[in-house]
Amino acid sequence: MDICCSKDVVHSYTNGGPVSIDIIAQNLYLGSLSAAKNIQTLTSCKITHILTIDTCPLPRHILELKHLTVKYVQLSDQPKEDLLSHFDNCISFIEDGLANGAVLVHCYFGVSRSASVIIAYIMKKHNLSYYEAFEKVKSKRSIVYPNQGFVSQLKLYKHMGYTVDVNNMKFKIFRLSVAADKVRKAKILPKDYFDLIKADPGITQIQPEPNVYRCKKCRRILAAESNLLVHQDRSTKAHCNKTYFLEPLLWMDITQSMQGKLHCPKCKNKVGSFSWIMGCQCPCGSQVAPAFYLTPSKVDWTDVVKNVEVTI
Repeated sequence: MDICCSKDVVHSYTNGGPVSIDIIAQNLYLGSLSAAKNIQTLTSCKITHILTIDTCPLPRHILELKHLTVKYVQLSDQPKEDLLSHFDNCISFIEDGLANGAVLVHCYFGVSRSASVIIAYIMKKHNLSYYEAFEKVKSKRSIVYPNQGFVSQLKLYKHMGYTVDVNNMKFKIFRLSVAADKVRKAKILPKDYFDLIKADPGITQIQPEPNVYRCKKCRRILAAESNLLVHQDRSTKAHCNKTYFLEPLLWMDITQSMQGKLHCPKCKNKVGSFSWIMGCQCPCGSQVAPAFYLTPSKVDWTDVVKNVEVTI
């Protein structure tokens, strides 16, 4: 069967099943796995680059085609999956592909995962909101429907200025929530998420931060101000300091358990607790999950580091 790629939708049937592929912009296509596996479709659309977002890579007979450049992102269509962290690399791949040929972005159905990546690309290219980009893509492929988790990630992508800012507070909290879901399933923190555990601020640094939290008993530095995950008072919406919620730190023993106590690595005094799954309710009423927190009565906040020493 002859399959012609034009401004019109391409939906056809071959021996391999239904082929679904739509042109979103010049030389940019969004489609299903069946389209990505169909050599006749790839040839007709003059595809030179394929971006796969799926649980399995493309079959070997496609990967071995000499004229194709392929990128694979292993990801399932679940709201808790972290697609956001891949946006920058995927968009770069699309841009490189469009500079040299035609690009097909696909997942299994071409509805959620691949559509989300295309929407992220359109958002960044045209400085659009999620809703504006979604409508633009939907006008070309009516079945696009990102799951709610991906919608939230796309909105966060715009909030960060169409780039993945690892220092952004909301991004840190998002990544922790993704990790918590993995811990809930595996009972331990997978190695892929060890990057969430930040350096110990109690160890000498070339340029130590001036604002730190110290163990009240032995004065050991436990956290820097940059490690604080700010939350709002449930009633006043102002920043709350009734509990000090932190990003995970190297001195915390949190990779093999879902919850437990936090002890000062020097004097072993209890200074807080953690919970990957249940989280913690602050006295202000806000529920934070996952939660890694210092109890204010167990620590002191100091605004000047006079003498920085190795304290482990």
